[in-house]
Amino acid sequence: MDRMTTDAEPLRAAAPETPFTPALPPERPLEMPAQPLKSWSKDQVRPLANPAGWRTPVFSRLVVAAVTLATVVIGASQMYRVVEVGGVTVLEWALLVLFVVNFSWIALAFASSIVGFGALFGRAALKQPELPATLSSRTAVVMPIYNEQPSRVFGAVGAVAEDIRRLGFNPHFDYFLLSDTTDPDVWIAEEKAFLLLRAQLGPDINLYYRHRAKNHRRKAGNIEDFVVRWGGAYDHMLIFDADSLMTGHAVIALASAMENDPDAGIIQTLPLVINRNTLFARLQQFASRVYGPVIAAGISVWYGRDGNYWGHNAIIRVQAFAEGAGLPDLPGKPPFGGLILSHDFVEAALIRRKGWAVYMLPRIEGSYEESPPSLIDVGQRDRRWCQGNLQHSALLTTRGLHPLSRHHFLNGIFSYLASPFWMFMLLCGLALALQANFIRPEYFTDEFSLFPAWPRFDAERALQLFGATMAILIAPKLFGLIIHLMDGPARRAGGGFIRIIVSAVIEIIMSSLIAPVMMLVQSGSVFQILLGQATGWNPQRRDDGSIPFSDIVRRHRWHTALGVVTLITALMIAPSLAGWMSPTIAGLLMAIPLSWLSGHLGSGLALKRLGLLLIPEETKTPEIAALARESGRKLAEAGSDNVDGLAALHADPAFFEAHERMLPPAPRRPRGAIEADRVIAGAKLSEAETLAEAQSWLTPKERAIVLHDRALLDLLARLPAAEAGDRP
Repeated sequence: MDRMTTDAEPLRAAAPETPFTPALPPERPLEMPAQPLKSWSKDQVRPLANPAGWRTPVFSRLVVAAVTLATVVIGASQMYRVVEVGGVTVLEWALLVLFVVNFSWIALAFASSIVGFGALFGRAALKQPELPATLSSRTAVVMPIYNEQPSRVFGAVGAVAEDIRRLGFNPHFDYFLLSDTTDPDVWIAEEKAFLLLRAQLGPDINLYYRHRAKNHRRKAGNIEDFVVRWGGAYDHMLIFDADSLMTGHAVIALASAMENDPDAGIIQTLPLVINRNTLFARLQQFASRVYGPVIAAGISVWYGRDGNYWGHNAIIRVQAFAEGAGLPDLPGKPPFGGLILSHDFVEAALIRRKGWAVYMLPRIEGSYEESPPSLIDVGQRDRRWCQGNLQHSALLTTRGLHPLSRHHFLNGIFSYLASPFWMFMLLCGLALALQANFIRPEYFTDEFSLFPAWPRFDAERALQLFGATMAILIAPKLFGLIIHLMDGPARRAGGGFIRIIVSAVIEIIMSSLIAPVMMLVQSGSVFQILLGQATGWNPQRRDDGSIPFSDIVRRHRWHTALGVVTLITALMIAPSLAGWMSPTIAGLLMAIPLSWLSGHLGSGLALKRLGLLLIPEETKTPEIAALARESGRKLAEAGSDNVDGLAALHADPAFFEAHERMLPPAPRRPRGAIEADRVIAGAKLSEAETLAEAQSWLTPKERAIVLHDRALLDLLARLPAAEAGDRP
């Protein structure tokens, strides 16, 4: 911290009086060809550098398969006995099939959590690795950003760089902020934050910034651009998301793990959610901290070296990524064709196909992220993820993939198809109840039978099956809770035994009420995508805050209406049916207040004051989180946020010059190829008599053109600033 500026100084004062240091290092190109999906041969698989170090977890996979299969068989047989009374009708067969599909999903999660619980019960497997004596590799810490608040993301990267320098490993790491920002004012604010942070950190930390004029291929294209231009200079790259944060210890441990495993292509950490205060975000934060380790340990054990990648907080071998993870566009139009959205799953599958290992090291602590602040925010994010995961259906037939890579695709696809399947199962149950109560049986059919085929149920067995299903669904949470309570320091820091138990009950109740709403939200996303409606790519809202109540009503009114209809229908059929469906009905009826409460800051903070939904990282804030908050505060106070790009450049000649130097070389324009927007922007600047007039005339698109064009910037610089009283 001694190197960082202590006062909020203007950029002109913070910038050193030395020649401008380039914003980017010299390029070291690396080829990254697009990988074929329909052709593959075994001779394209690289030979293992350390075959003795490659272990396939056969036993744990057999355990997961056996437990899953046994659970599904038992559940399916019990469901068949529920509906077989009096013969099985077509609707009952449909109900049985839908039940088995959904039950298989929760059975696999249950089996995986058993393995994770067994792995964590002794706690020895999760000992934090010691720091190495030294490193021999170079790693680029890479953060792609898209219209984010500059002080937050730059502050986080600054904190990580400071922590790594404190530990003595600074020469092995460079830091790249790769901007795909489309808002011209946010772009200029990023440049200002970059220059401020570079001056604060000092010259011994290599901090770089690059802005792309066009965000071609979105995040995947952003990372690819880094690899093909600078990838040759680095052994590894550590990918951050805009809300990522990692301790220096975790970053160094990942680099060391990659050095020690020459066959590793991707090593993923378990990011824990921190820094959240709204009710919904605190629920997510508590679940991540308490249940997450068991879930992560389970998949880590039985996936082994055939794992998956979540797109951030993971280290990647640059060679493996360049030679194996180049993404082609899918044939056809969006939403199923075109650019691959959920590219991280595909990159992991292609790297694994090439013969590199992909796995998780959950024992590496100090990896953090944040969560969306409300139910509506997570629904918006899920809409994009839904399209990306359903898009993977076109990749299931990719040649040469490992079977578990196909499982990862199927797992992602079903994570969204589960919602419409659940909805269809509920509708099927309602239809059966309506048939049993309001439609008379056809006794004299064309086919001879002593008794009519009529839907009847074994109510007692159905109740037992419901209880068993709920137990299997909640079991992973209970396993995580047990492990958390066994950890003395974590238990005390989380409020003690009683408060943690109460918090878990609150989380389970709230999750149960939210689940029907998310079922409809995700079902709607699935139906929209199946109808050909592609999604956009809007920046994620990351701050704590409420959504206007009118927006909440507009988004959830149909959910509430469906809850009313379902309740009336169930009561008309039988009060007992309404009781059976009460969790679903209650969640839908309360959709509007639940959504409002989810983003309510006061409710989350009230529970925090009571010591509920508390995680150890709140009782003792991680030093890296405090450092990031302080670094971001200094950048914000120095004016890195809420920048008017034109005014900021016009007012500060040093900043203006730095901005021009950060612009890439202008592409050659073919003679006669006239860009209408550029011509209009130039005409407006030529016509304007003051900066204020130009600001009022230029559209956001024209502002971006001016900021990218050195000739137009020269016109901007020549304009006088408007003085008070000058304009009529």
